[in-house]
Amino acid sequence: MTTTKQPAATTGTEQGTDALRALRALEDGRPSMRLRAALAIGTTPDPRCVEPLVERCAIEPEFLVRDMLTWALTRHPVSLTLPALVRELRSERAQARSQALHTLSKIGDRQVWPAITRALLSDADDEVARSAWRTAVVLVPEGEEPVLAEVLATQLGRGERETQLSLSRALVALGDVAEPALHAATMSPDPSLRAHALATQGLLREPDTGFDFAIEEAKRVVALGGSGREGL
Repeated sequence: MTTTKQPAATTGTEQGTDALRALRALEDGRPSMRLRAALAIGTTPDPRCVEPLVERCAIEPEFLVRDMLTWALTRHPVSLTLPALVRELRSERAQARSQALHTLSKIGDRQVWPAITRALLSDADDEVARSAWRTAVVLVPEGEEPVLAEVLATQLGRGERETQLSLSRALVALGDVAEPALHAATMSPDPSLRAHALATQGLLREPDTGFDFAIEEAKRVVALGGSGREGL
């Protein structure tokens, strides 16, 4: 009788060698090699890889590679990933803060909610702030949504289109609890802030309305001296 030869089991030493090889590849100058390395680490998680993955997130220039690094981190135990990611939220490097926030949103563990501070939600770097808004909406505990909405409303009128769109989406995702904070913002003497608040109100009532249309309509209302619902 012919027997089929079974592949040899992978030993701990071999797994360790593979992990070290993948970690070295994360430093390769070719994005394709770094992408493959992150995929390999995520496919075969190894606790020794968590810190190097987090460190690489802070400096990796390619979006697709960063996304794979995040996926690889989600494949590891939260007991290892959360402390490392929360530490990155205090980094002086904006990309480190932003990518840590993004990864935390993918992990979705609400025990890190206290680390999503007002300072992050109002971070001077737009990309960090946008990541913080998206993450906060995912992780906010039940009952804390109105307070979050009030903090987010302080950022209305900030930045260019993409930043304003991100903030509007975050507020709309909170639902009707965002309405009081938005209503208060429509009374602001700042026309840019008032227009952004009105546009977000419009999106909250009619989610299918495009942001560009909503913001232009809001600007028209503000230019005509309005601040209420009648113009939208």
